[in-house]
Amino acid sequence: MKVFAISDLHLDSTCEKPMNVFGPGWEGHWEKIRSDWKERVADEDVVLLAGDLSWAMTLEAAAPDLADIGSLPGRKYILRGNHDYWWSAIGKVRDALPQGMYAVQNDCLRCGSLLICGSRLWNVNPQAEEDKKIAAREYIRLEMSLKAMRAQRQDGDKVAVMTHYPPFDASFADSVFTDLIAEYAPDAVIYGHLHGKDVRVRPVVDKKGVKYYLTSCDLVGHRLVEIFGAV
Repeated sequence: MKVFAISDLHLDSTCEKPMNVFGPGWEGHWEKIRSDWKERVADEDVVLLAGDLSWAMTLEAAAPDLADIGSLPGRKYILRGNHDYWWSAIGKVRDALPQGMYAVQNDCLRCGSLLICGSRLWNVNPQAEEDKKIAAREYIRLEMSLKAMRAQRQDGDKVAVMTHYPPFDASFADSVFTDLIAEYAPDAVIYGHLHGKDVRVRPVVDKKGVKYYLTSCDLVGHRLVEIFGAV
């Protein structure tokens, strides 16, 4: 199987928050993603979606967007983003997902020889006290997911870590998050959250032998990023 990734779909079945208000690059963005997805992804493949899937405010309101994603080929593994306000208790989220779609939240799921773990994270250089508390909590959650991965890991497994926020700042400097990730030596980290033509990004960053993949849809041309060619 192949493993792809994309994030920040910002779907809106109500049409109340069209993304083209953020510029012409967002015009018809979901149709572009869907077309690329259908062309490249087979049923046995995996697609990792690192957050900000729907603008919906409740799980019920998000159902059409989740169903739209669920109708596409492959097995889908999703993570919560900062705008996924619809994401409630993890048990309720998992019960509501379409067949073939799975939610990752501070834990680790196995798909054949692929292990998928992760957590949302937060700004890596928080200034306000409240932000520092959230970042500390997210560090603990990331560590939980990595420990769960290590407990399952076997020879020959590939490991993908999903975060919504980038684990480093705009200078790509090491952080407490990248230091923690390095201890567990995954094969890839997938992140999103960043948008716009003026944001400083690199498609792939290599840190201590771990590759970090940017997957925000507008910054990757509304095309899925191939993470592993075969697992």
